[in-house]
Amino acid sequence: MRTDINSTLRTQLRTSAATTARTGEPDREVVAELRASGLLGIGVPVEYGGTGGTAADVNRVVEEIASVNASLAIIAFQHFAVCARITEWGTPEQRARLLPALADGTWLAASAWSEPGAGAAKRHLSSTGVRRHDGSWQLDGAKSFTTGAGLADLYLVLVRTGPAPTDSGGYGATGQTFFLVTADNPGIRPRLGLDLIGMRGSATGLVGLERCAVPDADRLGATDGAQQVIAQVRESGATLGAVSVGIAQAALDIAVCHANRHDLLTVPMFRHRLTELATHLESARALVDRAGARTAPNPGLTTLYSKLYASSAAEEICLDVARLLGSAGYQAGEGLTRLLADARGVALMGPTNDLCRELAAASWEH
Repeated sequence: MRTDINSTLRTQLRTSAATTARTGEPDREVVAELRASGLLGIGVPVEYGGTGGTAADVNRVVEEIASVNASLAIIAFQHFAVCARITEWGTPEQRARLLPALADGTWLAASAWSEPGAGAAKRHLSSTGVRRHDGSWQLDGAKSFTTGAGLADLYLVLVRTGPAPTDSGGYGATGQTFFLVTADNPGIRPRLGLDLIGMRGSATGLVGLERCAVPDADRLGATDGAQQVIAQVRESGATLGAVSVGIAQAALDIAVCHANRHDLLTVPMFRHRLTELATHLESARALVDRAGARTAPNPGLTTLYSKLYASSAAEEICLDVARLLGSAGYQAGEGLTRLLADARGVALMGPTNDLCRELAAASWEH
């Protein structure tokens, strides 16, 4: 299994990023190349066909992909996240059945948690799972902002299976359950149609659930136990901050390329400003690395901080590069415009930055 992007795939990812930013459609050919690259098995245990990489390895791969194509990095990140949930919470049968296909790219995974009206914390779900007389489940409802909709072969779906929640804090709520639903299930209907500002090639769309029959063997974790699974997600150390670091690196690369082309590295002001931007970037990367290493006293809190800081840093770096290039950036600013839109998009992905702040602030109460 590969743990880095070869030059051919890097070129394809970069070309695809520019194209999908204009069309708003995912590039299925480059997704196929990503599947075949061997990268998608980085976080899967060796015994199931993966490379057994750590959260730090996952973050590095995500950052590298994001430095050329943030939309594909988000798709890969969601795949890694589902693989991690199956590894941590799946039954031995689920791991043996699902992880090998996810490791070699035969299957691509996506998360379907969000839905209209549920809020960023996913506490007020309308989609439901009802146990049937034979022990299986029927899922009904609609999920929104699902990255990889229509591309994924496996969806990790969050629905309400118990009474309406009585608690008001945290991420997720009581009475919720996760299910693993394959794309060939006739009751699941993914579709695109969301006209996004950033991450336009991420196939972020809607997933409908209509009389979607799922065997109990495809329930992930305990019935009504999704909140416990969600609480452990940030403890893994894998962070969307890695996407932001990749975006920021791409913006800085544009500035350095411009400086070399116009002999601006001889100008102290320009040279010093690039150094300041690089320092800001390295600070964000260091926090992402710290989250991935899971060496902090509170790894989950560090993961929240890494997303907050890195996403803000990426947006600021993109803006500063645009200012630094001046009219040149305005004339040839398609790449910067895309990077800035993608940087802003990370802040809105779950857990959103506002929710990250709330979850982090709650730690001060104990």
